[in-house]
Amino acid sequence: MSFEFMLDPETQRLYLNGFLLTIKLLLGSIFLSFVLAIPMAVARNSRIKAIKNVVWSFTYVLRGTPLLLQLYLIYYGLAQFQFIRESAAWCALSSPLFCAFLAFTMNELAYTTEIFAGAIRGLPYGEIEAAYAYGMGPFTILRRIILPLALRRSLPAYSNEVVILLHSTSLVTTITLLDLTGAANEIYARYYLPFEAFMVAAVVYMTLTYCIVRMFRAAEIHFLAYQRPQQSNTPLTTLQSVLHKRWCMGKSAARILRPRSSLMAEKQKCSSMK
Repeated sequence: MSFEFMLDPETQRLYLNGFLLTIKLLLGSIFLSFVLAIPMAVARNSRIKAIKNVVWSFTYVLRGTPLLLQLYLIYYGLAQFQFIRESAAWCALSSPLFCAFLAFTMNELAYTTEIFAGAIRGLPYGEIEAAYAYGMGPFTILRRIILPLALRRSLPAYSNEVVILLHSTSLVTTITLLDLTGAANEIYARYYLPFEAFMVAAVVYMTLTYCIVRMFRAAEIHFLAYQRPQQSNTPLTTLQSVLHKRWCMGKSAARILRPRSSLMAEKQKCSSMK
C-alpha cells in the first residue's frame, strides 16, 4: 500500500476539482429543493383534491424510480427528441452539469416535500386551534405556527436525506462528469492503485458526512430544545429515588412490626432523659 501518488500535483488537482464539483452539486440541489419543497409540502396537504393529487403524482414518480434512471432519462433520453434539440432549452440540456443538477434537484425535491408534508400532518391540532383562538388568520398561522414547527421537527429526517444526496452525487460519473468518485477512478486508471485511490475518496466522503451530521445535530439542539425533558429540581437520580423510597418503606414497616415492649422501653428511655 502506497500513497505516494498523493504527492503529485496533478493528483491533488483532480481530487480538488472533484471535491468542488461534489460540493457544488450538493449545495445547489439542497438549496433549490428546500425552497421549492415548502410550498409543495403545503400543497400536498391542501384540501383541494386536484392540487393534492398533482403533488402526490410528482413525488410518487420520482420516489418510485431510481435516481440513476432519472439521470439517464434527462441526459440521454431527452436528446432523441428533435423538438428539444431545436428549442432554446437544448443549450442547457446538452450540458451534463445542468442535467445532473436538474436530476438531483427534482429527486431531492420529491423526498423533501414528503418529509415536510409529513411533519405538517404530525403537528398537534391543539396548537393550531390555539392560534385560531388567539385571532390569527390562516396565512399567519401557516407562517408563524405551522411552518416553523414542521421544519424544526423534520430536522432529523431531513439530515439523513442530505447525507443520502451527498453519496448519490457519485452517480454523475456515468454522464462524463469527474466528481470525487470520478477523480478516484481516474487516478486508479493512471496508477493502478484501486484501494488507495478510492480510500482517499472514502475518507473525504466520511469527513463531509461527519460535518453534515454535526451541523444538523447543532441545529436540532438549538431548535428542538423545547422538546427535551426538563431536569427535576431534586438532585436524586431515578435509582436513588427508588432506593430512598424502599428504605423509607422498610423503616416504616420495621417500626410497625416492632414489639410493644421495645416501644415502651424506648418511651421510658426518652422520659428519663427529659
